[in-house]
Amino acid sequence: MRRFAFVLLAALAGAPLVAAEGLEQIRQRGTLRWGADAEGGAPYVFKDPAAPDRLIGFEWELAELLAGELGVKAEMVQNQWDKLLDGIQRADFDIAMNGIEVTDDRREIVDFSRPYYVSSLQLVVRRNQSQVTSLADLKGKTVATLKASLAERVLRGEGGFQVVTHEGQVDPYENLKLGRNDGVLMDLPIAQYCGRTEAELMFAGPPMGQAYYALAVKRGETGLLAALNQALDRLQRSGKLRELYERWALWNESTAQHFGDTRPSSAPSPAYEAYLEAMGKKPGLADRIALYVSFFPPLLRGAGLTLLLSVISMAIAIALGLTLAVTRLYAPTWLRVIAAVYVELIRGTPLLVQLYIIYYGLPYAGILLSAGIAAILGLSLNYAAYEAENYRAGIQAIPRGQMEAALALGMTRWQALRTVVIPQAVRIVIPPVTNDFISLLKDSSIVSVITMVELTKEYGMLAAAHHDYLGIGLLAAFIYFVIGWPFARFARWTERRFHSDRAAVGLTV
Repeated sequence: MRRFAFVLLAALAGAPLVAAEGLEQIRQRGTLRWGADAEGGAPYVFKDPAAPDRLIGFEWELAELLAGELGVKAEMVQNQWDKLLDGIQRADFDIAMNGIEVTDDRREIVDFSRPYYVSSLQLVVRRNQSQVTSLADLKGKTVATLKASLAERVLRGEGGFQVVTHEGQVDPYENLKLGRNDGVLMDLPIAQYCGRTEAELMFAGPPMGQAYYALAVKRGETGLLAALNQALDRLQRSGKLRELYERWALWNESTAQHFGDTRPSSAPSPAYEAYLEAMGKKPGLADRIALYVSFFPPLLRGAGLTLLLSVISMAIAIALGLTLAVTRLYAPTWLRVIAAVYVELIRGTPLLVQLYIIYYGLPYAGILLSAGIAAILGLSLNYAAYEAENYRAGIQAIPRGQMEAALALGMTRWQALRTVVIPQAVRIVIPPVTNDFISLLKDSSIVSVITMVELTKEYGMLAAAHHDYLGIGLLAAFIYFVIGWPFARFARWTERRFHSDRAAVGLTV
C-alpha cells in the first residue's frame, strides 16, 4: 500500500521543474528524458499487446540506443502528441521523438537533429473501393488523418477534400472500416501497422512524397544537439539503425538513400511478425478473460491517480467555494463584484481552455507548474465556482430570522455565520456537492492533455495498442462506476436523511 501511494504521489508531482540544461546536466542526472505519446500507437511507442504493462516500439528502442550513446538511461515522458513541441518549450523533457516531421514552421519553435528516418504518406481505403488508386480519386470526399500532421497540411494545401482530423492514429482506420470516411492519409509506418493489418482495408496507390523524422530539442541547446547528431551518426555507421528498422519492417528505399546504404535487405522482421500475430489472434473466451484481467493493473494505476486528483481538487474547491459564497453575500461591495466576476468567468469558459492556460500559458508569465499541480489547480479553481453557487443557495435557504436572532444574542456576524448559518447550509448542500464530486471524477479525464496518465489515458493507450475500444472501454467505464458509486449512494443517503429531518420538525422541502 505504501508503494502504491508513493507511485501516485510521484505521478502527481510530475516532471521536475528544471530546464533541459544541456548534455552535462543530462549526464549528471543520469537520464535522457524524451517526450512521446504512447496513445499514438504502433510502431512508434505503444503498449505491448502481449504485456499491457510494458511499452515497446521502434522509437522506444531508438531512445534506449541514443541514451546508451550518451552514457545515460532513457526515460519516457508521456505527452499529448500535438503538444510535444510545447512540452519542449516548457522543458518538460530534453527531446521530443514521436514521428515528428521536420517543417519550416516547426523550425521556428524548436531545433531539429539530423533526420533519423525518412517516411512517406500512404493512402488507405476500403477493399470495396478498388476504383480509388490515388488521392485525386477522393476529391470532394471525406479523408481522415492525424491532427497537426504533415498529411493534414498536404490535404488542406491541395484542397478539395473534406478533411477530418483525429487525436489518435487508430481512430481514422476504425472509422474507415465503418464507412464514416472515404480514405485515410497518414505516414507509411502508421499505415503499415494500422491499415495493412486490417483485412477490410488496403493501400491505394504507391507511397507519396517524403517526410523526415528528427529529434526536437529546445532552441539554443547546441551542445545537446551536437551530441545527438553524433550519436545518430555512430548508430547509422555501426548498422544499428538499419538493424532496428529492419526488425520493425520499416527499412525503405528513401531511408536507404538518405543514409547512403543501398545494400539489398533480406533480414526478417520479427517485431512486425510478432505484431501481426498478436493482432491476428482470435482468442477464445478463457484467453479473452485472461487478457482483460491483464489490463487491470494499468487501469487501476490510472484509477488511483484519478481518485487522488479528484479528492484533493474537490477539497480545495469546497473550501474556496465556501469562501466565495460568503464573500458574495456579506463582503464589501468591491469584493462581492470580484467574487461574482470570478464565478461567472470560470463557469463561462471550458475547463480544457483553463488547463491549457495554466499549464502552457503561465510559463510565458514566468510561472512554471508541474503537471500534477496544474491539474489540481485547474480542477479546483473550476469547481470552486460551482461550489460557490451551491453554498450561496444553501446559505440563502436558511431563514433570515436565525441570523437576526444570533445577532440579537450578542454574536458577531462572523460568529453567527460560523456557528448558526453555515452548519445548516452545509447539510443542505451535501447532495449537490457530492454530485459535483462525481462530475469532477469524470472531468478529471481532461487532465490527460497536460501529460497526466490517469484512467482515461490508460484506456486510450491500451485501446490503441489492441484496436479494442469496446471491451477495454467497458472495463474503464466499470472502474469509473465502482469509484463513483459509493459517493452516489452517500449523496442519496444524505438527501433522504435531510428530508426526514425536515419532516420531523414539520417542514416541507
